[in-house]
Amino acid sequence: MKKVLLWLYQPYKYLILLPIFIAETLFFTIWAWLFSFFSEKLSGKAAIAWAKIMQWLTPMPTEVVGEENIDKKQSYVVICNHQSAYDIMAIYGSLPIDFRWIMKKELRNVPALGFACEKCGHIFIDRSSARAAYRTLQEAKKVLVDGKSVVIFPEGTRSGTREMHAFKHGAFKMALDLGLPILPVSIKDTHIVMSKGLASLRPGRVRLTIHKPFEITEADYNREELEHHIEQLQATIASAL
Repeated sequence: MKKVLLWLYQPYKYLILLPIFIAETLFFTIWAWLFSFFSEKLSGKAAIAWAKIMQWLTPMPTEVVGEENIDKKQSYVVICNHQSAYDIMAIYGSLPIDFRWIMKKELRNVPALGFACEKCGHIFIDRSSARAAYRTLQEAKKVLVDGKSVVIFPEGTRSGTREMHAFKHGAFKMALDLGLPILPVSIKDTHIVMSKGLASLRPGRVRLTIHKPFEITEADYNREELEHHIEQLQATIASAL
């Protein structure tokens, strides 16, 4: 029966879901761009609406566990495992946090999209020099206040499976530099929904588990201590997968 349903899903995926995805992506990009002139909050709603529609149409019912671990007035560096491109829809549509992305500075020059992302408060990172990186950090400090957080995938790339790649240090260094606690979040089973490319897309249930925040201090930022904390946080995220 399951194989029959997956077979029937194929024409729906290509003839209905994909055209709607393209149309709504264009619509909500224009929405974000237009409202960015007037309201950052309304502009940001575009991404949430886009993700919720895709969750419903895929369908990808998403359960959220651990909301009690969030202080709505606290800003965080949110770190998540990265299984699939659908992680974006799971986070935007279901993570109950006002957050921003870290983006390459080159995206700022993309017509309409770059302007809208800037107006929405997303952070463009410039790694061309130490001075440029410092300016990026100062800009981030102005944005990440009053419960506005930043989401980072410390693996750096999608795994396509339940297994995780080793975490890189950048997210932890940013948490230290910004003076913000880390909020670990486990994303479970988006790789079942889509592992690699549209051909692998199928319905599936997903769960986000929000763990207790973790403070990192200057005393932790030597290589031995940092590696220990990264291993701890990776194990925490893995425990809910």
